[in-house]
Amino acid sequence: MINIVFTFHQIKKSIAFLLLTLTFFSCKDVTKTNSSKPKIVTAKDILGNPNYQAICYGGYRKNSRDIQPSIAQLKEDLLILSAMNIKVIRTYNVHLAHASNVLIAISELKKDNPNFEMYVMLGAWIDCKNAWTNLEPNHEEESKRNAIEIDEATRLANKYPDIVKVIAVGNEAMVKWATSYYVQPNVILKWVNHLQNLKKEGKLNQDLWITSSDDFASWGGADDSYKTQDLEALINAVDYVSMHTYPYHNSHYNPAFWKTPTEESSLSDIEKVNAAMNRSLEFAKTQYNTVKNYVKSINPSKPVHIGETGWASSSDGFYGNDGSKASDEYKQALFYNSMRDWTNKEGISCFFFEAFDEPWKDGGNPAGSENHFGIFTVEGNAKYALWNIVDSKVFEKLKRNKNPISKTYGGNKEELMKNVLVPPTQ
Repeated sequence: MINIVFTFHQIKKSIAFLLLTLTFFSCKDVTKTNSSKPKIVTAKDILGNPNYQAICYGGYRKNSRDIQPSIAQLKEDLLILSAMNIKVIRTYNVHLAHASNVLIAISELKKDNPNFEMYVMLGAWIDCKNAWTNLEPNHEEESKRNAIEIDEATRLANKYPDIVKVIAVGNEAMVKWATSYYVQPNVILKWVNHLQNLKKEGKLNQDLWITSSDDFASWGGADDSYKTQDLEALINAVDYVSMHTYPYHNSHYNPAFWKTPTEESSLSDIEKVNAAMNRSLEFAKTQYNTVKNYVKSINPSKPVHIGETGWASSSDGFYGNDGSKASDEYKQALFYNSMRDWTNKEGISCFFFEAFDEPWKDGGNPAGSENHFGIFTVEGNAKYALWNIVDSKVFEKLKRNKNPISKTYGGNKEELMKNVLVPPTQ
């Protein structure tokens, strides 16, 4: 009888201990769950953070945007970009299905894999009255379509607040060389203020950043004609300045930095190429710093990031063998890597233009430079800038257009170097 009572007493103690233990671990798990709750990433966390590499993205694979990439194709691309540590992409307009489909693709990838991370700088296209028509563009008035574009960007930002972190009002919409469609700064200012007011009214996420992405000249980095009161107001209104810099295009339009100086004429061909690419980096730095200095003179706390820069790997026009000789994969790789190194070190976000070649950009001329800014070909071959990443095997299970990700030129650098063009001598 004593043994039975003792055993029963032990059982009661054991049950009590078990319940206490379960309670302890249950509480511990709840604490762990709460402490490991995913942090909400904002534009402020992303921009200037080298852990969030950025790139410009269009998934078009044919020579017309009438042929929209499927969501499955967009997912292919996003997985490729994610594998190389790209976490922020920039799109350009919302009036085509591409932008909304990109957001659907990202949301589906996140459902499949909670660790998948990709954010979007969503572009709202802005242009002037009569743009892209047979009528004379009226640069003093805006297109009625602008309101529709802004409304759609707002809708998508609200539908996908976990993905859309920036809205860019316009793309190169203020620079005067955009003769087909440019608008005055007051148009951009109007829509930036509209979006900022929606944030204040609680109709847009307060952490969403608003900018306009434009040529360095439009942000006061060139002649004084751009430095107006409206531009000053715009600089104060945006959450950050997104500026573009293109040494590649300037190798034709402003070639003083590009051509080999006479004192370097005795250098070897590859030394001349490398020297020209070093000058190209300095050219980009100068344009960035000119904009930054002007912006800081107006608002010392305003961040400045690079919304676009890039280098085409092929051209039959101004930048090819009969022109500035700027176009080949070797130069593109040097520019890509030097820009990444510099901007990462300085805490500047750099949306490199662009991820994949897009043959629609110059649909009537397959050899045109606009079709060849991608660091991947349409088929999915990685250009020279990414050969080392291919070697790391991160693309091993990924494909584009059913093709595995492989190196251009079959990985033969000697063959690649045969197409490297030497810049002209001054």
